[in-house]
Amino acid sequence: MEEIQLYLEEAKTLMQKAVDHTAAELVKIRAGKAMPNLLDGIMVSYYGAPTPLQQVASVTTPDARTLTVKPWEKNLISEIEKAIINSDLGLAPQNNGEIIILTIPPLTEERRKNLVKQAKQECEGGKISIRTIRKDTNESLRKLLKDGASEDEVKRAEDTVQKLTDQYSVKTDELLVKKEAEIMTV
Repeated sequence: MEEIQLYLEEAKTLMQKAVDHTAAELVKIRAGKAMPNLLDGIMVSYYGAPTPLQQVASVTTPDARTLTVKPWEKNLISEIEKAIINSDLGLAPQNNGEIIILTIPPLTEERRKNLVKQAKQECEGGKISIRTIRKDTNESLRKLLKDGASEDEVKRAEDTVQKLTDQYSVKTDELLVKKEAEIMTV
């Protein structure tokens, strides 16, 4: 049945989005290296409107432990500094009047373990999303039974949904293994 295929395609798309979202969240967990995307979630007040930092400044990494933020308008430097201080990154910006310098401190063993826990929580959140998609898709498929779809077709579709769930859960696990290795590498 065509409706079954549509449900399966939608489930596949949503599960991929859940994996992509998990990957994006994992990128935000810093592993002791300076990376421009570390500042991705920071919003700066730009003429009263909250604006992503990347739209008002350039972020570069002169070395492995330093980020520099150069605003395109000098009057924004204090706003950017305030936004970084108020973020949950725990970084202390140094302002020289032209650029903001952020030094990324080396991670302690305890901090690394906490970051791994945080990564595991993000991945578990991704898996929960995937299982929720499975549940919703299976409910939609069961409704098709009432609309006259054959039991065999619905059962096959449910099996396919389970295979997709397993496949995307494995992808989430792979993201975690990679991130854990990145965090624990000194």
